[in-house]
Amino acid sequence: MQGKADRKSMEIKQYQAAVEAILFASGEPVSASRLAEVLELDEETTIRLADDMMQEINTRPGGLLVVRLGNDYQMCTKGCYAEYIRKALDIRRNTPLSQAAMETLAIIAYNQPVTRAFIDQVRGVDCGAVVQGLVAKNLVEEKGRLELPGRPLLYGTTPDFLRCFGMSSLNELPPLPLKEEGGMQETTLDEVIEDAAGTE
Repeated sequence: MQGKADRKSMEIKQYQAAVEAILFASGEPVSASRLAEVLELDEETTIRLADDMMQEINTRPGGLLVVRLGNDYQMCTKGCYAEYIRKALDIRRNTPLSQAAMETLAIIAYNQPVTRAFIDQVRGVDCGAVVQGLVAKNLVEEKGRLELPGRPLLYGTTPDFLRCFGMSSLNELPPLPLKEEGGMQETTLDEVIEDAAGTE
């Protein structure tokens, strides 16, 4: 009986080691369904194995961690070692997002999928260049087209958005704060993203 339990435990460790190796080699998010297909396990079992492995890796000393982005998993480096990595790879510090970009990103995150016209209306200015900048940073992507005359593009956030702001899914977005101004409530979307990112 004990031997059977030991073999079962060994199988679990081997599966988890395989998931760890896949994530390390990939460098990109890997879906639970893809992992299940490779391991020849059902998706529910695979998610349990991957979640346990993630917990183990993220609580042990070291420079790596695993993040879950919806039903995808990705291996990353811990943020506290970012400066060492930049020095080693001679990477310049990323240009921080402008106030306009933060506001636009917040509007998209909380209302997606949205059109450019919707974003422009909420901000009161043309946001074309800002949206394209967010697309270039891979924080925002096209999500299809709206079935209206002209079929305008729809925009939504990417898995990189979740990873950058330390969230597993959009359900973890903090609730919108409300301000009382002259008896009226004003929603401040940009503050939410800044709070989620931990304003530097």
